[in-house]
Amino acid sequence: TYENQYRRKRRNVRECKPRQWQRHPRHITGAQGVDRLHLTCRRPPGEETRMVSKNTICLWYDRDALDAANFYAQTFPDSKVTAVHRAPGNYPAGQEGDVLTVEFTVAGIPCLGLNGGPQFKHSEAFSFQIATDDQAETDRLWDAIVSNGGQESACGWCKDKWGVSWQITPRALTAAYTDPDHA
Repeated sequence: TYENQYRRKRRNVRECKPRQWQRHPRHITGAQGVDRLHLTCRRPPGEETRMVSKNTICLWYDRDALDAANFYAQTFPDSKVTAVHRAPGNYPAGQEGDVLTVEFTVAGIPCLGLNGGPQFKHSEAFSFQIATDDQAETDRLWDAIVSNGGQESACGWCKDKWGVSWQITPRALTAAYTDPDHA
């Protein structure tokens, strides 16, 4: 129904707090955001609008997206937690204040951690590939993942304690197998 779409849209908007939403019949530009359901969010004057990447990786977690995002931010260069979105009220699977989503970057790649529950697990079908400059960096990243409850796998892969797969790959190895001169 329209009301369910409205509620779902309200939860997923980045810049707005739920009490700021209004129904609006027409397109508005400038200091306001508009979505496809023609709902507007009025931002306070002077508040900056964050740029939204066209492509964001969404990673599903049971309930620990914030822990995972903090670990990635502490472990990988050019990584940080950029926003934490909490439930504005009680809901069937949780309570007011529970972390619903976490926005973060891993090695400069925008990600969204979704605390969606235990229904879906990570698999090797998706992995982050981190290029390392030397053996010390390779060992540091590998050891950080494995020693934090992760597990080793074959061929330079490992899995963190949340089940996300990682390829910690030396640049020299990639250069060797992609070199057109196989001699």
